[in-house]
Amino acid sequence: MHKSGNVLNYLPKSSQPKAKEGLHEIWKAETRDRAERAFDRWLACYQDKYPKAAGCLSRDREELLAFYDFPAKHWTYLCTTNVIESAFATIRHRSSRAKGCVTRKTMLSMIYKIGMSAEKSWKRLRCFRQLGKVIEGVKFRDSEEVINENSREAA
Repeated sequence: MHKSGNVLNYLPKSSQPKAKEGLHEIWKAETRDRAERAFDRWLACYQDKYPKAAGCLSRDREELLAFYDFPAKHWTYLCTTNVIESAFATIRHRSSRAKGCVTRKTMLSMIYKIGMSAEKSWKRLRCFRQLGKVIEGVKFRDSEEVINENSREAA
């Protein structure tokens, strides 16, 4: 959402709905190849008229498409830019109100207790067993685990 908003800010209001559809085609693509093609189509359509919008999008191409290198069940978590912010919004809202009214030790205790309470409503990660593979460096291509990269390249 954040990147889409930044890109759309470089476009006139009349062009934004169509451009937004094109951006959605990119991140809703089923495979990285389809996403790359949608990305290239979007750039071809808007690059000449709106170079700032195209530059804003193309600058972060690899980062925007990086979630295709992870298991598909993790995509919903990776497609958001607001993971940390939303998880700790409760703590931030409460602690900013109490700023200056308590000691540092009391503030840390309060933040800890608010975090423990907020933790109860956090969503559990789907397919968390795949995290071990991701941490170990197992490669994924279009959400599928790559067993032997050399044999796949030869085929």
